Amino acid sequence: MPTIDVEIAELERLLGLSVNNTTKLDDLLSLVKGEAKIVDEKEGILSIEMKDTNRPDLWGVEGLARGLQGFLGRKKGLIEYSVGEVAVDIEVDPRLQKIRPFIGCCIIEDVKLTDAIIRGLMHLQDKLDQTNGRNRQKTSIGLYDFSLITPPLSYTASQPKETSFVPLGFTEKMTLAEILEKHPKGIEYGHIVRKHKVYPMLLDSKNQVLSFPPIINSNDLGKVTEKTRNLLIEVTGTSHDVVLSTVNLVSLALIDRGGKAYAASIHYKRDDSKIVTPSFSGTPMRLKVGFVNRLLGLELSAENIVELLSTAGFGAIVVDAAEVRVMVPCYRTDVMHQVDLVEDVAIAYGYNNIEAIWRDLPTTGYAKPKQRLLDKARGLMVGLGFQEILTNTLTNPDSLFAKMNVAAEESSALGLTGLVEIANPKLMTMTCLRNWLLPSLMAFLSSNKSVEFPQRIFELGKITVRATSVEVRTLDEDKIAAVVSHPTANFTEIKSMLDAFLMNMGIAWRIEPSFNPSFIEGRSGDVIVDDKIAGTLGEINPLVLASWNLENPAAAFEVDVGKLVHSKTQ
Repeated sequence: MPTIDVEIAELERLLGLSVNNTTKLDDLLSLVKGEAKIVDEKEGILSIEMKDTNRPDLWGVEGLARGLQGFLGRKKGLIEYSVGEVAVDIEVDPRLQKIRPFIGCCIIEDVKLTDAIIRGLMHLQDKLDQTNGRNRQKTSIGLYDFSLITPPLSYTASQPKETSFVPLGFTEKMTLAEILEKHPKGIEYGHIVRKHKVYPMLLDSKNQVLSFPPIINSNDLGKVTEKTRNLLIEVTGTSHDVVLSTVNLVSLALIDRGGKAYAASIHYKRDDSKIVTPSFSGTPMRLKVGFVNRLLGLELSAENIVELLSTAGFGAIVVDAAEVRVMVPCYRTDVMHQVDLVEDVAIAYGYNNIEAIWRDLPTTGYAKPKQRLLDKARGLMVGLGFQEILTNTLTNPDSLFAKMNVAAEESSALGLTGLVEIANPKLMTMTCLRNWLLPSLMAFLSSNKSVEFPQRIFELGKITVRATSVEVRTLDEDKIAAVVSHPTANFTEIKSMLDAFLMNMGIAWRIEPSFNPSFIEGRSGDVIVDDKIAGTLGEINPLVLASWNLENPAAAFEVDVGKLVHSKTQ
């Protein structure tokens, strides 16, 4: 989404009102899908993010004011722009056919430029070059002092070392090849023309260089100042339609500043055709009243639609009760279908004025049984006085095994199978995916020793193990683990917590003695659900506590949620 910078004073001058009120500004900009991002009152600059990337006519302060004035009641309907007789002829060299074949021009006379207006023009030029012009590959814009130019003009081609001129911002002449090597713009955009044997050139009848499109203007003719009164606007490119629309956009900005436009006659020698630019004629379209009302859920009449389109800057008249004839301005290049007109009707009507209705769906959405079980499990653990935590799924073998007093080669006997390791880890502390949760909880306790005790934490998360039965060779499983830590934490406490949890889940279980080196021998056991091992619990081994630098005793359990779900669905 493009972001444009406009000078607040210029916007206020063109709109004829103050926009210092933030609420008023946001309301105004929403009408053209804009949002004020930064208001620099000291510099007097307003940065606006334009949500609609298809309306380049809004990317300058003049176009922005033009788009808003209908909503402000300043001027409704189609704005009529005119262009005078041909003031310059341009001949196009056939050699440019496969290089940069198209050009469009306009002469603007009697325009009074200020430093602020020039800055705005440069910003509009740059924004159009970078977006519509695809970084000058599709189109690029040049502005010149027309009083220094002797018509007719020649859009021709030159060998890289055949022509030399003083590029904008420099004081010495350079060949085209040197410009591509030494000038900042040549370095940045040289790739566009370097692949060709000859380069585009724009010359006047005295062979004075206007520019080297799309790279750089001449310093002699391509410098616009506050003293400039007559301007030549030139756009070259590879897309004829975009060239013509870009000429229109820049020309209209200067006409809105009081200038008068005169045409240019473009003669393409390759097919002996002539085209006059610019053309400010609109595009006629027809809009069905029923189509508008069906899309918006309203009951607008043809007269209502005409009024709303006039507010949005369109020319519109009623054909009959079922149809409206619309004239789309030349600068509204985004309007391609009836639905685009409907959107402008909706904006002028006001989205907040359209009554919202719930869609009548044939089905009712609901959570899957497993998700409902997970939500219930979280609620029960919080109700039992535990605090939920979320930890990283990435860890390392030292945390999973060594610090838990488990030998890696003996881990499979404890059900800790299928460690998934990362081939090229960026951090040595994150080299594999965890295959059980309890080490993550112990690490959390180790990082929070300064927090007041007792500490009761739990996590309901995923572990990852290897699985040859699936295509991706890994499998994610849901586990729930909990730890209590305080001076008197013991097996009885954690067993009573697990018992309360599973009882409220409606799951029958029992405990069977087992050995797990992470727990104290004789104070641990397996959690049995449906005659299968679903998890483990016990008092944490002092060796494990020492590995994690924990002083208080701790007791914990970890249970496979998938086996609990299976038990519930039996």
